Amino acid sequence: MADFTGKVGLIVGVANHRSLSWAIAQATAKAGATLFLTYQGRFEEHVGDLAAKLDPKPTVLPLDVADDDQIAAVFAKIQDAHGGLDFVVHGAAFASREEITGRFMNTTRDGFKQALDISAYSMIALARGAQPLMTARGGGSILTLTFLGSDRVFPNYNVMGVAKAALESSVRYLAADLGPDNIRVNAISAGPVKTLAASGVSGFSGILQVYRDRAALKRNIDGSDVAGAAMFLLSDLGKGVSGEVIYVDAGYRPMGM
Repeated sequence: MADFTGKVGLIVGVANHRSLSWAIAQATAKAGATLFLTYQGRFEEHVGDLAAKLDPKPTVLPLDVADDDQIAAVFAKIQDAHGGLDFVVHGAAFASREEITGRFMNTTRDGFKQALDISAYSMIALARGAQPLMTARGGGSILTLTFLGSDRVFPNYNVMGVAKAALESSVRYLAADLGPDNIRVNAISAGPVKTLAASGVSGFSGILQVYRDRAALKRNIDGSDVAGAAMFLLSDLGKGVSGEVIYVDAGYRPMGM
């Protein structure tokens, strides 16, 4: 098992106990990591309650990833407390319900900007804030969460698929940019999981069934599957991996029929 003793991590995107970011937080904390968790708006109580279950208890901070001042404040808190940072998990994504239903051609300009800003640009902003703190520790690892809708059309995913495509491209460009600082950047493309975000996708239960029927392992994944892959990518076990999208989908992607 990966050892995170002495490691400091920032995990963005915990909303409730079903969040993939929460699964990663639990696994890294159990392995010894000191964590900072962030919440957005109405999720303060949920994230606070979850944080109280971890030992050591994480520091919980407010963060709207569309607000550069709040991003700077989070990294300033980490700097003051520990002087450096070892890993970041970016699990933030959003598109309004109106933008992921109906016809993609009806995507609004404002809806497009919002989806790309929160779901893709926010990782660039977090990487920029993390870079000096990771350099102070001799390097680090940045991990984001994506979905196959970046590459293939899924019903009622629409502009979020475009945002995930931009996110995955950003992974590659950031990996090249930050590689000389010994900072790795990767993504996990997870199969469908019943998270809060998934609840906004109409027909999601049908997508789960298709994955169960066609995946090589004939099952859906859960948070522990994603957490295991994240532990590899965030720890020294994955020190030679950067710029990659790792598929954790029970073997759905390679299947033809």
